[in-house]
Amino acid sequence: MSSAVDTPPEAARPASPSGLLTVARAPGWVRYALLAIGLVVALWLPNGLYPAVAVDILCWALLAVSVDLLLGFTGLLSFGHAAFWGTSAYVTGLVAVHAKLPFPAAVLAGALAAALLALPIGYLAVKRTGIYFAMVTLAFAQMVYYVANDRRSITGGENGLQDVPRSFFEVDLSDDYYFYYTVLPIVLLGLLAAWRIVHSPFGRALVGIRDNPARARALGYPVHRYKLTAFVLSGFLAGLGGGLFAVGHRFVSLDVLHWTTSGKAVIVVVLGGIGTLWGGVLGAALVVRLEDLLSFSGFEAIGLVTGGIFVLVVLLFRRGIWGSVAALALRFRRR
Repeated sequence: MSSAVDTPPEAARPASPSGLLTVARAPGWVRYALLAIGLVVALWLPNGLYPAVAVDILCWALLAVSVDLLLGFTGLLSFGHAAFWGTSAYVTGLVAVHAKLPFPAAVLAGALAAALLALPIGYLAVKRTGIYFAMVTLAFAQMVYYVANDRRSITGGENGLQDVPRSFFEVDLSDDYYFYYTVLPIVLLGLLAAWRIVHSPFGRALVGIRDNPARARALGYPVHRYKLTAFVLSGFLAGLGGGLFAVGHRFVSLDVLHWTTSGKAVIVVVLGGIGTLWGGVLGAALVVRLEDLLSFSGFEAIGLVTGGIFVLVVLLFRRGIWGSVAALALRFRRR
């Protein structure tokens, strides 16, 4: 029998059918058309938006997808992903400043450091689910935050790491427009890796563990090992986004480790659609763009607006934006 600790909460499960499943059942030409539209939008983005905002959208999209990998496909709500996002940002900044490596190598080092940090945290956290898992991850993230604040000789404390270089084989990337197109292939590789994970036998096993861990355990699946693997992979993807965020801003502050960063990532996933994967990308674009518009308009209570939109989406679109649209498309196909 499964205990209360081993049973994932209903709130952590995406509504069925998920947007990802709907897209997978669509005709081939529909899937290729959606892929082509997504690539065109990604290539056009810095022409329609301020390039720095476009880079932020890419970074937050990776963080949202990493959270959805746990929340939507494993049933684990993490409030501690700021630890991996921020750790990678600091490691990337330190490697770029002191080792003078090209920024892709520095970002990879940061992502590996995030995955390494996710290993012990995940080992202790995946033994719990629901609110207990969320609180454990939040506690570890706060510990990382206070360690970074205390080690000011390394992290710079409240002053942060400044002048993070964008070194890339003598290529001038000081212009955010050209930097965006250098970052885009790395982000696409990260999204492709996430897509491959959820479509692999490992990803299907994660969904089975999410829905019924006791049955998965009875079938011989090492439940805790699968959850830990998903946690480490999620930490790596979050670290990939955090490293790119550090290089994009050329500055790393303690905000990247604050608990509000984890909360914002969860909000982005819920807005886009839990368990849809691509909903996180859409949610990141909407939230980052909205915050940019409000900040330029001089409006200070940005959280009030984003929070209000979050409440409306939760009340009116239970599957999120992408999930609701996908469910409507599936209903139309059946008719």
